[in-house]
Amino acid sequence: MRIENRTIRIVIRAALALVLLSLLALLLIYLLEPEWSPFLEEEEDVEETLIPGEEGFVHHQRSAYLTHLAMDDIGVAPLPAPYSLGWRTGIGIPDLDPMWFKWPAPRPGWYLNWSTNRVEQRRFFGLWRTVHMALPDEDLGMEFVPMVRIRRNRLLPRATDLRRMAAQNPGRTWLIGNEPDVRWQDNVRPERYAELYYDAYTAIKRGDPTAQVAIGGLSQITPLRLVYLDRVWAAYQAEYGEPMPVDVWNMHAFVLREERGNWGVGMPPGFTTEQLGMLWDIDDHADLRLVEEQIRRLRQWMAEHDQQAKPLWITEYGILMPESYGFPPAVVQDFMLGSFALFDSLRDPQLGYAADENRLVQRWVWFSTLYNPYPAGNLFNISGRPKVLMRAWSEYLAERE
Repeated sequence: MRIENRTIRIVIRAALALVLLSLLALLLIYLLEPEWSPFLEEEEDVEETLIPGEEGFVHHQRSAYLTHLAMDDIGVAPLPAPYSLGWRTGIGIPDLDPMWFKWPAPRPGWYLNWSTNRVEQRRFFGLWRTVHMALPDEDLGMEFVPMVRIRRNRLLPRATDLRRMAAQNPGRTWLIGNEPDVRWQDNVRPERYAELYYDAYTAIKRGDPTAQVAIGGLSQITPLRLVYLDRVWAAYQAEYGEPMPVDVWNMHAFVLREERGNWGVGMPPGFTTEQLGMLWDIDDHADLRLVEEQIRRLRQWMAEHDQQAKPLWITEYGILMPESYGFPPAVVQDFMLGSFALFDSLRDPQLGYAADENRLVQRWVWFSTLYNPYPAGNLFNISGRPKVLMRAWSEYLAERE
């Protein structure tokens, strides 16, 4: 009898140990889960070919001459009031942190950096993991808008982190993806994008029901890119039985060629047959009429899909072509300031956002502060000091606010 009882105790202890080990293994899998899985479709190794005649893409590196500044070095500025011109104008920061640059006042009212600014901390030998969003100093007067990225058909950050960061940062607007239609950007088929959008939207809203979620900006709004959007919209409806919930509509407004094997943005992923895109040329790149056409094209699509009563943001546009192709600083400045005037003035009672005096565009982001591959639109020099273009922006705001 004693032997039987002892055997039972040993079996029970072994079973408990096995259960504990299993729970520990599951915990480690959860904590150490990679951001993507090798079992999903691999990313294509695609070279960026936005500019014609390039002999290999030059990757961006942070300038060695940049110095991380304190608020005393930059100067305090208030956050601009909603729907003011300062609130509308934003900037993209490839170097991630606005404190690398000496901003004049007034300055852009918001920025993005193609990430969520996720900071991860691990404690207790990696068994406990926390995440949070790094935010700028409030005295900078620039709102940060996080962007969720897609890498190898997975969300980055993953959905559990999005839920946590959304709960920590209520009321924020989240952008889901960056140019999913471009093979060297987020590079995802429209049907898969619909699934990932659902995952991101659900996670963010669970963390913060007051959050606003924006669809990822397509590189440009052309008939070809609207086919991509149509497929996203149809896939979401088919999979989840309801229209895709989009709080903020979003687009990019570049003027680039759509042709397989040529410069420009090429064909979207998932488009296996040759389809005719817009065969824009270099001289079209700074044509604001073509930018306006894109805005009206998306607003028309929104109206046809019962989305007119939603804001529209342009979260990336600018001049990518170099000065040697006919885009000297004067041309870039005229384009930038002309775009500000265009976006602020475009109104249409049939297509516009009624809550903003029927404007077609609510907010926009210039590309960029400082970026090696496409320097024509740089606002700052390699030391982080404002160039003529940044000063012109600041003067434009000062004269109108």
